[in-house]
Amino acid sequence: GVIFPYHPRLGRYTLNFHEAQQACLEQDGILASHDQLHQAWLEGLDWCNAGWLEDGSVQYPISRPRERCGRADTPVGVRNYGYRHKESEHYDAFCFTSNLNGKVYFLKTFRKLSYPEAVQACKNNGAAVAKVGQLYAAWKIQLLDRCEAGWLEDGSIRYPIVNPRARCGGREPGVRNLGFPDKKYKLFGVYCFKKAGEVPPGAPKRV
Repeated sequence: GVIFPYHPRLGRYTLNFHEAQQACLEQDGILASHDQLHQAWLEGLDWCNAGWLEDGSVQYPISRPRERCGRADTPVGVRNYGYRHKESEHYDAFCFTSNLNGKVYFLKTFRKLSYPEAVQACKNNGAAVAKVGQLYAAWKIQLLDRCEAGWLEDGSIRYPIVNPRARCGGREPGVRNLGFPDKKYKLFGVYCFKKAGEVPPGAPKRV
């Protein structure tokens, strides 16, 4: 499986525990466990925003200590704020997804699309706009690597990089996030998700 940090369009630190649970579900995931986050940290996850885990604790993984991230002279590891108040305190979420019962793909279009056009384009292709968890799973499991920014279902713009290269957002592999632009006026590509058993047009049919 794969861990993905999540915050909604509203911005950072806007989710109480229950909203964090819901946010993960909406992105095809669940709140991660401490063990899952620790494993992701061992694999190099470095994230400077604290997020809820399934047990109601708030943690964040640091593999490159630095000043604006809890000081440079602190040890690497998963920083733990302990159990926080589930109703009144707000953080991001660490979500976990492990199954991808289908395929995520960047839709070839003649021009860039607004968000409503992107939704329609995937629909016309017999698919739906991919969710954040689906894109992370495709990146991790299918090794999806595409240096083109595209809409996702939550209105964010992201793209998955397996083999880092200079023009594609830095030296680390990962899913790049360009934030939440205006849905009506900003134009991008789109990542679609097609459930298993539904063959994308143009794909070779299995005999």
